[in-house]
Amino acid sequence: MTVLPRFSPLLGKARVIPVITLDRVEDAVPLARALQAGGIDVVEVTLRTDAALRGCETIARECPDLVLGIGTVLTPSQIGEARDAGARFLVTPGTSEKLGHAVAESGIPCLPGAATVSEMVALMEMGFHELKFFPAEAAGGVDYLKSVAGPLGDLRFCPTGGISPANAGTYLALGNVLCIGGSWMVPKAAIAAGHWDEITALARAAAALGQ
Repeated sequence: MTVLPRFSPLLGKARVIPVITLDRVEDAVPLARALQAGGIDVVEVTLRTDAALRGCETIARECPDLVLGIGTVLTPSQIGEARDAGARFLVTPGTSEKLGHAVAESGIPCLPGAATVSEMVALMEMGFHELKFFPAEAAGGVDYLKSVAGPLGDLRFCPTGGISPANAGTYLALGNVLCIGGSWMVPKAAIAAGHWDEITALARAAAALGQ
């Protein structure tokens, strides 16, 4: 079986990954620095806005010690764009066969998305053993991950989607959960207002959940 680069060596002390949607390029660096000040050293920026790639370029340049991931990768062409923008890992919400093989061939660590056992097995066949479980709560949540732990014991997951401080600890306590992703520590209102101290405080509390 193909041995692919894994995401886990990039994961720092904090097992909580902020999932960021950037509306303005100028927010990218102060946001990244606010998260770092709170003890977060790995982030995912989603390709959901026009500002995403340019924002990632500035983060990669100005905050080189932050592990930058780029998510919502949907097409093979976006893999090259993400690499050029400074991505050290990729995240897909779901993974077609075409996209999975393209990511595998890229040589970039990835958390490919899956929500069903069939999707998980297909990704295992491609050589992936660390997956994004999305949308976590809607797809069955903690009980689902407990159920797949037996037959798919080699897999580790990053659940994302519906994760909050209220249920984060329950996910992190599972043996097959590597880390979790969420956006509660990067509220849009705080970013828009430039309330970086608020984000640092939220990041510090989030980082403490997984330590």
